[in-house]
Amino acid sequence: MSSPEIRTHVVRPSEAERDHALDVLREGAGSGRLSHDTFLGRMELVLHANSRSELDSALADLPAGNPIGRFVLRTVGQVSAFGVRLRGAWRLERLPGLSLPQGGERQLTIGRVPGSGLRLHDISVSRHHAELRREGDDWVLYDLGSTNGTHVNGLRIAGGVRVRPGDQVRFGNLEFRLASG
Repeated sequence: MSSPEIRTHVVRPSEAERDHALDVLREGAGSGRLSHDTFLGRMELVLHANSRSELDSALADLPAGNPIGRFVLRTVGQVSAFGVRLRGAWRLERLPGLSLPQGGERQLTIGRVPGSGLRLHDISVSRHHAELRREGDDWVLYDLGSTNGTHVNGLRIAGGVRVRPGDQVRFGNLEFRLASG
């Protein structure tokens, strides 16, 4: 009598599990446990995970987060063309901060292509996704014909839209809160 064949079934992560994993990663980046590059790399792993064990490995060294959720004092990582800075802030939503460029900078290109002023490693972001331009005393965000769109405060933009600190911006699936430089 032969032994029965044992088959293993890999369960793909649900969208809710991926969302939870992304929340844990955001909290890890916000608390300073993850660098910006590590956050982006792990975010890509979570988005492309084929099994729950792949999700678990992306979160292995992070606390699971707490159920209180969106109303906590947290540290927000700020990404600028000059690197990453950390500062403490109250946030209604847990979004990484994106600093508006300082000094003589007149524009910031955003996309996946090497050489972008803000290079985002997510497949939902187009190679040449958007551009932030200084026009007079204002910053104006332009979508460059991206596939998945550029959004400001929840609305998809066409052409240029004036942005200010506190505005929520989204490039593909990646969301940020603008902060003064």
